[in-house]
Amino acid sequence: MPEMPEHHDEGSAIASTGAGGATDLAMSEAETLEKAPGGPDGTGPEKKARSLWSDAWHDLRRNPVFIISGLVILFLVVIAIWPQLIASGNPLDCDLSKAQEGSQPGHPFGFNGQGCDVYTRTVYGARASIEVGVLSTLGVTLLGSVLGGLAGFYGGAWDGFLSRITDIFFAIPVVLGGLVLLSVVSNNTVWPVIGFMVLLGWPQISRIARGSVITAKQNDYVQAARALGASNSRMLLRHITPNAVAPVIVVATIALGTYISLEATLSFLGVGLKPPTVSWGIDISAASPYIRNAPHMLLWPAGALAVTVLAFIMLGDAVRDALDPKLR
Repeated sequence: MPEMPEHHDEGSAIASTGAGGATDLAMSEAETLEKAPGGPDGTGPEKKARSLWSDAWHDLRRNPVFIISGLVILFLVVIAIWPQLIASGNPLDCDLSKAQEGSQPGHPFGFNGQGCDVYTRTVYGARASIEVGVLSTLGVTLLGSVLGGLAGFYGGAWDGFLSRITDIFFAIPVVLGGLVLLSVVSNNTVWPVIGFMVLLGWPQISRIARGSVITAKQNDYVQAARALGASNSRMLLRHITPNAVAPVIVVATIALGTYISLEATLSFLGVGLKPPTVSWGIDISAASPYIRNAPHMLLWPAGALAVTVLAFIMLGDAVRDALDPKLR
C-alpha cells in the first residue's frame, strides 16, 4: 500500500521518542517549556552563581561554631570598650585588709593579694589583651601581605631576598626574642608589645600571601588582562588581590588568639605589659604564688584568657572551613 503522507499543522513541533515514533507538541507548548523557570525539568528558577565571599557568608550564617564564637567575641569587644557597663568599680582601688579573701556580696570573684577586686580587674583586663591582639594582627597582616604579595608577583631577586629574611626571622624563638627585646623597654603602654609582635609575626603572613599571589597570577583571567595591556598595579589590585586574600584572612583570624596568649605569656614573665596597666597576664603572674591558698585569684583571669583565645581560634576555624573550597 502506498504510504499515506503525514500532515502536520504549521504551528507544531516534532519531538522524537525513544520508541521511534513521533510526538507532536504545539509550538506554544514548546515555547512554554523553554521559558519556564528552571527549564523543562521543573526544578524551579535557576540560581545565580554566588561569589566566593557570598558563598562563604552563606555557610558562616549557618555554622553554630561561627555564631557562638562571634557572640563571645562581640561581648568581649563591647566590655573592652565600655567595661563600666558591667563593672562599676575601679580596678586600681585596693584594700589590703581584704587581701586574698574569697567571694563576698558585691565582689563575686573575691580579692587578689593586694586587696583589689578580682571581678573588676578581670573585666578591665579584656581591654589591654584584645587591643594588643587586634592591633598586632592588623600590623602583621598589612606588613606581611604587602611584602609577600610583591615578592610573589614580581619574583626574581626581591623574592629571593625576602625568602632569606623570613628564614632568619623564623629561626628566632618568639618567647626568647620577647625576653631579650622587651627587657630593655621601660614604656608601660601596649605599643612596645605590639611592635615586637609585628616584628616577629609578619614572616608567616608573608609566606602565605606570597604563595597565594603566585597561584592567583597563573590563572587565565590574569593572563588575559596582561595580554590586553593591563598595568601591573591594576592586575595586582583588581585581579590578583581579591582572589589571593582568603588564605591570609584565615591565618590572621587564627593568629589573633595566639597573639593574645603571647601577650599574656610575656606579661606573666614580666617583660610584656607592666603595672599600672590592667592585664590578664599581669594578674595571672601576681596570683601564681598564692595558687594553693587563694586559687580564685588565678582562676578568673586565666579562665577569661582561655575563653577569649578559644573563641578566636573557633572563629578562625569556621572562616577557614567557609573559604577553603577543598573542604566543600
